[in-house]
Amino acid sequence: MSFTRRRTAAATDRGGDAGGRRGIPVPMADNTVLPTDHYHPSRSGPAPTVLVRSPVGRIPMGLIYGQYFARRGFHVIVQETRDVAHGYSVQDPASEREDGLSTVAWLREQPWFDGTFVMYGASATGYVQWALAHGVPECKAMSVQISASSLADAVYPGGAFALESSLYWCASRDRSRLLTLPRRVQRALDSGRPVHELDTVVSGMPMPFFQELLANGEPGSPLRARLDARHHLGRTTLPVHFLAGWHDVFLPGQLRDYQALRAAGHRPHLTIGPWYHCDRRLLPVALREAAEFFRSHLTGAPPLRGQPVRIHVTGAKEWREYPDWPPPGTSARPWYLHADGGLRPVPPAHGEPRRYRYDPADPTPVPRGPVIFGDSRPEDCRPLEKRADVLTYTSDPLPAPMELIGPVTADIHLRSSRTHTDCGVRICDVHPDGASMNVCEGIRRVSPGAGSPCDADGVTKVSVDLWPTAHRFPAGHRLRVHVCSGGHPRVARHTGSAALLDTGGILLAAEQEIFHDAIRHSVIHLPVSPLPGDGALARPAGEEDEGETEPGEWAPDFLRPEPGTW
Repeated sequence: MSFTRRRTAAATDRGGDAGGRRGIPVPMADNTVLPTDHYHPSRSGPAPTVLVRSPVGRIPMGLIYGQYFARRGFHVIVQETRDVAHGYSVQDPASEREDGLSTVAWLREQPWFDGTFVMYGASATGYVQWALAHGVPECKAMSVQISASSLADAVYPGGAFALESSLYWCASRDRSRLLTLPRRVQRALDSGRPVHELDTVVSGMPMPFFQELLANGEPGSPLRARLDARHHLGRTTLPVHFLAGWHDVFLPGQLRDYQALRAAGHRPHLTIGPWYHCDRRLLPVALREAAEFFRSHLTGAPPLRGQPVRIHVTGAKEWREYPDWPPPGTSARPWYLHADGGLRPVPPAHGEPRRYRYDPADPTPVPRGPVIFGDSRPEDCRPLEKRADVLTYTSDPLPAPMELIGPVTADIHLRSSRTHTDCGVRICDVHPDGASMNVCEGIRRVSPGAGSPCDADGVTKVSVDLWPTAHRFPAGHRLRVHVCSGGHPRVARHTGSAALLDTGGILLAAEQEIFHDAIRHSVIHLPVSPLPGDGALARPAGEEDEGETEPGEWAPDFLRPEPGTW
């Protein structure tokens, strides 16, 4: 099977059963022209359309999407959004809606358009779908992968700044230098130069969008409004399919989107696997589930699966199906940090504070975790735990398995020598051989007026949202909690001053105290879930476990259509 990829006005087949047309100029309302590719199925005539509007270009992912869905009987439209086509930074949601409506108007004029379309896309390509998620009767469903309706939440997690991912995101817009991107970004992160100079280290000159991110980090800024499409979420009535990864930067926002739709009375489908943002293992699953979801809502075919929520439980290496997220029966249970370094489900009666010193000149590093580019799978944190600026709290070996499925939060009583600082919390799974594998984490930027007020002793309660999780701690394993004040380079180091970011000023160390007494106890709230049984459907024996295969191990012919398509 082959696709014709020609910059001509006519589509031509060449020895295959489907064709493509590249570089179609589709006019917008203001006469701007957006380059668009059309992939058509082998069977001529009208058929449903998959619309992909892409802020990351049409190649190579558009080619994969085009082939996959065209071979399953769909027309496929892959269109560059105007920020790519015309070199802008980030388009605001209002213009995205106008351009999307112009594209739908163009679709209505095409002889092969049957009057229905669905939307598909991952990451930024998923984000722009929300602009068309309401008021378009021809749109019948949407599938959003590893994306959220608010990009701002991923850029400014907990009020901090996602330095590594932001550098990658901005620098990747120069697609001519993608092969050298990891080396250039790592060189910048290792340089020790102020944050506002790192884009010049990466690209040889300032990157306007990166500088915009630095200058507009405060809540309510114009840029943050442009990166937030949540206002579309409450107006949609479309069936929505979400696919997410436990190690993805957008997971918290994507689950907030799911819960917002549930609160509005909708029944979205949700799949979460052990994937990270650029994980090739998720692609076959995303495409297959989307095709089945679309077919169900276009033709009345059976639903995607019996239960709307399907998640992979790490540690158990098992897929589960549930009626909702978080799963029914899950309850938040407090585990308390003790002065002796213990972690127990009972509060301390007394205990002295533990202390550490955070020095921005030697910022606390971070293990592998959620970033846009690179491998985000957990790793052994024992080297990190040897540092004096990381406090650890460890449970006794578990007498029986324990599963955590749902959101994780922590309340840390902190006293700092600085009025502005960071508080980070991490959970690890300690194996019997001593390996301490990170499960989830979060950070909160602390400043006067943010969070609980200080008591008479200058102690404040800092609430930290960690990444949601679904993880089994087997019997004999131990839980471990880290408390620290940095996560460099995933988040920008805190300089100790009121400024959000390091701009080359004086670096101020912070003396930190963590309290765990009867009144000012520090606690982590764990979403303990019943072990498999009532309410959970485990993966049938023999089903392929897509989540545990290594990248590249999935079959290369996944583009092949299933029997009986359309």
